[in-house]
Amino acid sequence: MEILKKHDIKVTFFMTGGWVDTYPDDVKMILAEGHDLGNHSQNHKNMSQLSDAEKETELMSVHDKVKTLTGYEMFLFRPPYGDYDDAVVSTAKKCGYYTIQWDVDSLDWKDYGVDSILKTVTQNEHLGNGSIILCHNGAKYTAEALDTLITTLKDAGYAFVPLSELIYRDGYHMDHEGRQIKD
Repeated sequence: MEILKKHDIKVTFFMTGGWVDTYPDDVKMILAEGHDLGNHSQNHKNMSQLSDAEKETELMSVHDKVKTLTGYEMFLFRPPYGDYDDAVVSTAKKCGYYTIQWDVDSLDWKDYGVDSILKTVTQNEHLGNGSIILCHNGAKYTAEALDTLITTLKDAGYAFVPLSELIYRDGYHMDHEGRQIKD
């Protein structure tokens, strides 16, 4: 949080129900700092393998916890493992959510080290305007890499915005990679 504040950057944090239960003060702090809160499901399951009713429960359980805790109505959903299909997107939409997919995975969750995170992101073939970079707050080297990563990307001309400022809210369709395409 200190590094994001230092760079005057707002981002989007996607949280599971268990994370909300374990770190309620952090949830409140993230929102108070001006960042987006997003839904990452209650139990981090492969959403495409669940019934529509189970999908809805996975979404709305976290939604209700965050709403009760903060008063905030989340509307961004990142499916665990990037696992989605038309039914996941439709169920999320029914629940008031825009489904989000990343196009640059930092691979920070593999714990390969700071240099690996920096190289994986800055040399990624998908990196470009509108890219969504996936990082994890609990990964071993992410916090250590973050300052250099932000500086490097800013020096390359990139700006950072939370997903609520990046996505189209209407007049779009999604391609096979999960990218929004303006109609």
